[in-house]
Amino acid sequence: MNKATGVTRIIKATGYSLKGLKQAWQHEAAFRQELMLLVVAVLVACWLPVSLLERLLLIGVVVVVVLMELVNSAIEAVVDRVGTEHHELSGRAKDIGSAAVFVALVFAAIVWVSILWPLVLG
Repeated sequence: MNKATGVTRIIKATGYSLKGLKQAWQHEAAFRQELMLLVVAVLVACWLPVSLLERLLLIGVVVVVVLMELVNSAIEAVVDRVGTEHHELSGRAKDIGSAAVFVALVFAAIVWVSILWPLVLG
């Protein structure tokens, strides 16, 4: 089997990535919710009177949440594919993936509060 190289490889990889995003949208409610959160975050960040760097941080931390959700969903899909019976390592993998999303959400909240707090206090 010949592996694609150059531009062909990039085109195929892009197709696989878009397919993955479509699968996440179709099968993962948390991904849909966090993507909607990203849309709201972009709108709010663009409306706020903050610097470009702060705006990028506000949006970027929510992008990190979406990225972690994609990784978590991939881990869960692989674990579920391997088997449905309870196994300590399977549970650990799912819990760690979930923890990654949680840490990203906490980090996002800290960044948003840190940037918005001075605006609220005026």
